[in-house]
Amino acid sequence: MTHKASRIRRHRLTKIVATLGPASSSPETVRALFEAGVDCFRLNFSHGTHEDHAERLRIIRELEAEAGHPIAVMADLQGPKLRVATFANGPIDLEAGQSFRLDLSREPGDTTRVGLPHPEIFAALVPDTDLLLDDGRVRLRVVSCSPEHADTVVVSGNRLSDRKGVNVPGVTLPLSPLTEKDRADLAFALNLGVDWVALSFVQRAEDVAEGRKLVAGRAALMTKLEKPQAMAHLDQIIELSDGIMVARGDLGVELPPEDVPILQKRMIREARTAGKPVIVATQMLESMVGSPAPTRAEASDVATAVYDGADAVMLSAESASGAYPVEAVSMMDRIATRVEHDPLYRTLIDARHPDPNQTAADAITAAARQVAHTIQAAAIVTYTTSGSTTLRATRERPEVPILCLTSHIETARRLQLAYGVHSVQTADVTNFAEMVQKATQIAYADGLALEGQRLVITAGVPFGTPGNTNILRIAWVEGA
Repeated sequence: MTHKASRIRRHRLTKIVATLGPASSSPETVRALFEAGVDCFRLNFSHGTHEDHAERLRIIRELEAEAGHPIAVMADLQGPKLRVATFANGPIDLEAGQSFRLDLSREPGDTTRVGLPHPEIFAALVPDTDLLLDDGRVRLRVVSCSPEHADTVVVSGNRLSDRKGVNVPGVTLPLSPLTEKDRADLAFALNLGVDWVALSFVQRAEDVAEGRKLVAGRAALMTKLEKPQAMAHLDQIIELSDGIMVARGDLGVELPPEDVPILQKRMIREARTAGKPVIVATQMLESMVGSPAPTRAEASDVATAVYDGADAVMLSAESASGAYPVEAVSMMDRIATRVEHDPLYRTLIDARHPDPNQTAADAITAAARQVAHTIQAAAIVTYTTSGSTTLRATRERPEVPILCLTSHIETARRLQLAYGVHSVQTADVTNFAEMVQKATQIAYADGLALEGQRLVITAGVPFGTPGNTNILRIAWVEGA
């Protein structure tokens, strides 16, 4: 199988995820986003029809074939959406100190009560619990409650209208993260052939196990950390996940704003230690929904995620429904590239470097990073079947790209989300000489290495054995 040289060579190690939506669904815009720097496209199943998502995936796969470069696609499931019901006479105004009841009644609401059609919330409430409505714009405190209602006092008032969201901070709700809609969306997404599935509303490790059982290995599982309750089980959640997403928007509703940056750093650190890809998401360049340039604070926010060593940074509304989707991706690309060229960046990445596990595979991979640094290699090459060899290499956060060679297109696509990885699908090798020849040819053809530069190659013998990294080889690159 002859490798078709990829036209895409990213000059940064941090990856970019962009959400497709009404502003970015034409073949021309998807292509422009990809060429501007997108490594993974997100299909948000909270919006759009199955037909919309199928068409977007078709466009991505056509582009992938044309570019000769694997592209990751993530299906993001909506999860349970807890909302109040409707009001009889339009929006109401709630004032601090007044009483307000939530109940299971189907009657339209008024200034004294409104329906909350979620018995699982009432089952979990106790007096003095706070309820946040409309992303925290209204705060209620429970005075008394039963399985059918909650009498509350308004702590912070505001206008409240139909079907606004409800958050219950500090309470683990007896809810599956997968609604009937999510199960139907998941089955559809897996049949489409998405590479990652993002699981919303995860509160405990059992939620991830439930999602993993339904996905059944047909895609990699990305756990969204958006519920504060998940923090108590972070180690187990990361262990059961293939990757995690720091979803700061929802997390910020239920937590004080000053807690979110600290948790963001903790989640990135623990995911990196576990060798699992971590995405920082939500409101990263929010002002670019309507403006061609971000605020300085937003640029700093993206830069912070890059300095912390996140695998990827993500755009939501900016690319899905904003007026400047391509500009937002270009801006993210520019910020990440600029940060990675700052000498302080490498100092910070190396300072937070996790110790290798006490295995032969980790010893080889840690050595590959050190050798690449010492001899100033152009890239590290990993041969992988399942992807574990390459993920082990990304955990080391080397300063050069990781060329991932795999015979499995699914593996190549999934790994496009991981730090520093340039994936190539190619036929399996059968011996050392072929391994070295293929690695050098592809690195040269894809622009990762020039003639006369060196590569550090890791692989497992016997070839094709998943997770069996036991060889390190240095090779010189020859021209075409």
